[in-house]
Formats: sequence, C-alpha cells, structure tokens
Amino acid sequence: MHLIGIDLGGTKIEGAIIDPTSHGSALFRTRVPTEATQGYDHILSQVAKLVDLLRAEFPGEFPEKLGIGTPGTCDPRTGLQRGANTQCLNDRPLKADLERVLGMEIEIANDANCFALAEATLGAADGCETVFGIIMGTGCGGGFVVNRRILNGCHGIAGEWGQIVIEPDGELSGYGTRGIIETILCGPALEKYYAKVSGEPLGLKEIVDRARAGVDPPATATLDRLTDTFARAVAIIIDTIDPHAIVIGGGVGNIDELYTQKTRDKISSHIFVPKFEGALLKPTLGDSAGVFGAAMLVAK
Repeated sequence: MHLIGIDLGGTKIEGAIIDPTSHGSALFRTRVPTEATQGYDHILSQVAKLVDLLRAEFPGEFPEKLGIGTPGTCDPRTGLQRGANTQCLNDRPLKADLERVLGMEIEIANDANCFALAEATLGAADGCETVFGIIMGTGCGGGFVVNRRILNGCHGIAGEWGQIVIEPDGELSGYGTRGIIETILCGPALEKYYAKVSGEPLGLKEIVDRARAGVDPPATATLDRLTDTFARAVAIIIDTIDPHAIVIGGGVGNIDELYTQKTRDKISSHIFVPKFEGALLKPTLGDSAGVFGAAMLVAK
C-alpha cells in the first residue's frame, strides 16, 4: 500500500509517495516553497498545492489519509500548534485547518518525532522494539517510538530531550530556562564554547578536525565537553525509557566520537546498570527521514 507524507519546513514543504516495503526510496518526491512571510493562510494553500501535485502522480486511488511532519507540537487539549520556529503557525489549529482545506483526514507530528519514526520503521533501527531518535543540529530535539508508534505523552511533548535542565546554573536559553541540554550540545553552542575558551571563532567541522589532530587543546576540550555532556544527558533517557536503540541525527550526530567505545564507557558510568548495551546508531535515511516518517504516521 502506498502512503503519502509531507514535511512542512520553514523554507520548503516536501511531499513524497512511498511504498513502506521499499526502504529508503520514494516513488515520487516534490516540493513547494513555504513562503512563510506571506502568512498562515498562504502556508495552508501551499500544502494544498503540494497535495494536488502528489495526487496527479499517485498510482491508483488516492489515500483517504496522509501524514504531515510539522515544526513545533500540537497541544492535545486545545489542538493548537505551539513551539514552532515558523511563528505564524503558533496558536493556530493547524491540524483542523489542514483537514478543512484538504478535505481529508490527516495525522500530524513534530518533525523530530517523524525522524525517529522513520529510522525506527524504515531506517537504522528497523526491528527495534523501542527507539529514541535524537536530532542535534542548530537545536536539540528527539522522539520516542515504541512498537513502531510515536509516544506523544500527556502534553504532546514526549521526547523533547533538548529542553531537559542538566546544568541549573548554566546559560539562559531562549525559552527562559537555564542549562538545558540544547544550550550545551547543539552545533552553535559547541562553536560558542570553543570561541569562549580559545578566543577564536571556528566552525564545528574545523574544531573537530583540530581535536582529532591533537594540536588544539581548546578543540579537544570542546569535543570532550560534547561526549561528556552527551553521556550524562542520554543516561537520563536510558534510565527512564531504556531504549533498545538510539539514533543520532543532525549535523552534530555526524561526529564519529559519539559512537566510540570511549563514549559508551562514559554512558555506562552514569546509568543504573554496569554496562550500556544499547545500540548507538547513525541514521540511514538522510534528508528523506522527515517525509518518510510523516508517511509512516498513517501506516496500518
């Protein structure tokens, strides 16, 4: 059975037709610009335009239901969107409005949840009973998948790992909290830390290269800060949910040191059992993960 997934991003809206039995490839993919500066109603019309493009390419009868990955989360009590970096989506009934505009039923989920679902069902962690998908890029997010279904939670915020306070006296975040994981482990935070200890601004890739070459103590300190804090932060998840697999996406997730035995030993030192036995995995779906995960929201 073919499925439809849509990934609603800040600059583009991507749609795909997928066959869930064909891992890692789409039958058809296309995109339209989000054009968020033109407002909420315009975004709705852009999604409708994209659905028309998908409908024209769909083999056979078009599905009655499709999945959409969105920035931010939907409040399960009010149905309103919140926490989206595309500001015009916040405090709006996005799901209800999309169903009205499209004339069909939809399922929506946070983009990090869609990443986790894609990797848990079609990607690196396919076959694992419980999966925690992490995105460490310009921010930090995550999502739980249990038996191939997203765990949303009471408030719809399950998996918002980046918002956990880990250093109560740490840096003030944009959300008004101090010392959350995101202020330490996202890419810009690591670059900021390096600039603070070295006096020199550098991009993350060059920082990592210098640390590996062993020629730059501040770079080594930055990489150690990454793996030390990651171990403490992910131990919270392991002691709470104990996932069989953890998949790490985003630009920071490309850093190989996160997957080494040294990092696994650091994790082991923080959890309730003597040795961390779970899988630490790189994602396999690349930029397809969001739209694939959105499609899998409506998989039976």
